[in-house]
Amino acid sequence: MGEVILLKLGEVALKGLNRRSFEEVLMKNVKRRLKDAGEFAVSARQSTVYVEPLDHAADMDLAGERCGKVFGVVSYTRAGTAEKDLPAIQERAAEYLRDQLEEVRTFKVECKRSDKKFPYKSPEICAEVGGYLLEKYPHLQVDVHRPDLEVRVEVREQYAFVHANAQPGAGGIPVGTGGRGLVLISGGLDSPVAAWQMAKRGLELTAVHFASPPYTSELAHDKVVRLLEKVSQYAGRIKLVTVELTRLQEAIRDCCPEDLGTVILRRYMLRAAQRVAEQEGCQCLITGESLGQVASQTLQAIACTDAVADMPVFRPLIGSDKAEIIKTARRIDTFDTSIEPYEDCCTIFTPRHPRTKPTLEMVERGEQAIDGESLLKEALQHVRTTHISAY
Repeated sequence: MGEVILLKLGEVALKGLNRRSFEEVLMKNVKRRLKDAGEFAVSARQSTVYVEPLDHAADMDLAGERCGKVFGVVSYTRAGTAEKDLPAIQERAAEYLRDQLEEVRTFKVECKRSDKKFPYKSPEICAEVGGYLLEKYPHLQVDVHRPDLEVRVEVREQYAFVHANAQPGAGGIPVGTGGRGLVLISGGLDSPVAAWQMAKRGLELTAVHFASPPYTSELAHDKVVRLLEKVSQYAGRIKLVTVELTRLQEAIRDCCPEDLGTVILRRYMLRAAQRVAEQEGCQCLITGESLGQVASQTLQAIACTDAVADMPVFRPLIGSDKAEIIKTARRIDTFDTSIEPYEDCCTIFTPRHPRTKPTLEMVERGEQAIDGESLLKEALQHVRTTHISAY
């Protein structure tokens, strides 16, 4: 018999009458990720997605790794198939899991019998398969509390499956089921994590990056591209729009109150991002701000910034501390890239003593020192686009 990859669904299984539409999007995402891993058939039945290789050249290791990064998959495992016959299941478990069974000392058997017509109930299957494995591997002992290996048997519609040690998946819901969002991406730790978290909630992402040459370099832009390539392993394809704000930033530095410079810049970034979002068909903006982390992320500063937005601004990290953000950055492999020492436009012209509790009135008055609208229109006339895909 053959081998398949079983993808277990989390929230998707709870979607009621909408579940099939979520499953369709998830299967489309899986197929797209597996294009260069070989030929696979992808189908969904009973809250499980089946990924079945159609030729011997299919790379099952690569396919499993890719499937584990598809949002909507809560866990995944490679499984051996068997005919729905108890002796066949016993033999398949002993053969398919040989290497793992030879390396451990204790095990237990768990069973899920989705096909209620199968003549043996779950406890009986567990007992019969467990007894067979003890005969085949005399060094083993049963430990139902803390086994070294958990052998799982699933009796489903067409076949039975045996597997062990399922791997955690990405969780969340499939990308493309939650609409489209535009993430403001810098080269730091926070914004790639924020992008990943919103993709986990089903948003299809577009990104905007603000550059300020010659104060920021092409290396800084390449860093952002590499960060988005990491995110795209989970989020799928991402379009990056790069906007140069050099003249606007110089005007803010030269003419606006120094202590309000960061907040004024953030407001123009949000204005620019919203216009890009509207052009790209996005319904929300996403930032990596965490409350109180820096002067521009106080409650008062955020309120002044949001005053210029006419669409929702999501801040998935708003209640996270730096340690939590770093933990996620390490998980999604963006940490090492994020800490590379390239300047981004948010870190140049930083005020010596930024105001932490600005009011909207004082910020709006400070903005009157420049013709920001003209400078913003000029910047948006010459954007640069980059299409990013991890695979």
